[in-house]
This record gives sequence, C-alpha cells and structure tokens, in this order.
Amino acid sequence: MEVTLSSKKQAWMHAIRLRTLPLALSSILMGSFLAAYKEEFRLWVFLMAALTTVFLQILSNLANDYGDSIHGADSLDREGPIRAVQSGIVSLEEMKKAMIFLGALSLISGLVLLYIALQDWKIFLLFLGLGIAAIIAAVTYTSGSKPYGYAGLGDISVFLFFGLLGVIGTFFLHSLYFDWSILLPAVSLGFFSSAVLNINNIRDIKADRIAGKKSIPVRIGRNKAVIYNWLLIFGGNFSLILFAILNQSYGCLTALLVFPIMAKVGKSVATKTEAKELDPYLKKMAISTLLWVLAFGVGILFF
Repeated sequence: MEVTLSSKKQAWMHAIRLRTLPLALSSILMGSFLAAYKEEFRLWVFLMAALTTVFLQILSNLANDYGDSIHGADSLDREGPIRAVQSGIVSLEEMKKAMIFLGALSLISGLVLLYIALQDWKIFLLFLGLGIAAIIAAVTYTSGSKPYGYAGLGDISVFLFFGLLGVIGTFFLHSLYFDWSILLPAVSLGFFSSAVLNINNIRDIKADRIAGKKSIPVRIGRNKAVIYNWLLIFGGNFSLILFAILNQSYGCLTALLVFPIMAKVGKSVATKTEAKELDPYLKKMAISTLLWVLAFGVGILFF
C-alpha cells in the first residue's frame, strides 16, 4: 500500500476519523428527539451526552488504530485507508497516551452529564457503570490480549452501545423513566450501526482473514455478509414502520425518504468487490443513518 500520510497533523486527523462522528451522534439525537416528543427534552443533557459520545467515539477510533497495528490487521496487506500507527508517523506510545487522555475526557464529561441529569445515587452508579463499560468496550475492541473484535463480537457491541443503550440511555437521562415504545427506534439505530461496521469488515475481509480477525464476513463469507447487510438495512426500516403503527405516530415515516439512499449503499456493497471502491460507502451509510434520524425527528415532532 502506498503511504499517503505526510505529517503528524494529517496522521492524527486520520486516526480521529471524523467521518465516524455522525453515526456516533445519531443515537444521542434519536433519544433526544424521542424525549422532545414526550415533552421531556433537556438541552444540557443533550449537549453533554453529545460531547461524551464524541469523546468515546474518538477513543474507540484511536484504540482501533492502536490495536490493529499490534495484532497485524493493519499490515501492508491491508487494502483500506492507511492508519496513523501503521504509517510510522505516530508511535505506539504516542497513541497510547492519546487513548489515556481521551479516556479521561470521556469519564469527566460523563460524570458531568450524570451530575446534571440524575438525582438518585443508585441510578447514578448504574449509569456510571455503563459509562465505564463503554470506555472499556471502546478500548478492548481491537486492543488487549483478547480483543473481542477479533472474535467477531463487534456487531453485538455496536448494536448494544450505538443502538439500545445509546437511544434508551439518552432518553432516560432526559426523562428519568423508561418507555417501551422507544425500543423499536433503538433497534433501528442498532441495525444501521451494525451495517456500517459490516461494510467496514467486508472491505477488510482479506486482511482480517490473514490477521486472524474473525469478523462476521470472515466467518460467513462475503456473499452471506452482503445478505446480512441487506437484512440490517431492511430490518432497521421495518422497525420504524412497526413503531409508527404501534404508536400511531405516522409522521416519523418521513425517515423512509432516506431508504433509497441506504438501498443504493446496499446495492453498491453487493456489486463492488475492491476495497478502495467499498471505502466511500462506509461514510455514505453513516451519513444516511444521521439523515434518517433527522428525518425521523422532523416527522415525529412536526407532522
């Protein structure tokens, strides 16, 4: 692979991977839209939840760069974009220090969020435990002696943290109660987030197989991974339709306007086999998920 990074600044920007932030913020927006729909929205909760999520996502990206370099997934055989540590511009020690810094920022902003949102110390401790679990999950996806991403468990983690916990947790911090009706939108976000990871893993299937990273595409093969990708896209939109019918909130179906974009992404993932051709569709799936959430929010609040 041709090394394209030429400076520290460029290498760190690649490591941070700004293109992943829209997806990370989607669950916060969804939980906040649902809270506004229930007339429970609190601005400071939204702002601090968004900031904490950004810190956690950047931490996860840095840890992924660090871990894949250690375990061999970012070898010269890798066909995806070059990573900061892989390029040699950022050292492992520098990346480790950055991870510690982002972990500290995530913890501090999370504590401020919980202080603002919660009054019950038992619930405070519960959410603190979930926050610490999120930090650990971000770091150990590809780092540590037994990274769970290499065992093919990344999809489950993404579904839980970007879907169920992200949406339901944000809604609870706004409202201080749980509502079963928000489960289906949370499932939608979990499916779409898993689709982004799946596209990433389909792109890297050759390098991951060599490195012993048993992602879902490595385990089931490319063709079945493409079918799995379609199921995630259709499943997320089907959950939306169920939510609209069960809650008689048909305005939120405006989110279906984004479905053709997602379908185009799914078709491209099915037909394009080169890593460099697949890479742009990671960003397109993440942005289409954000657009889907925004369309959902506009529809449920104004129609």
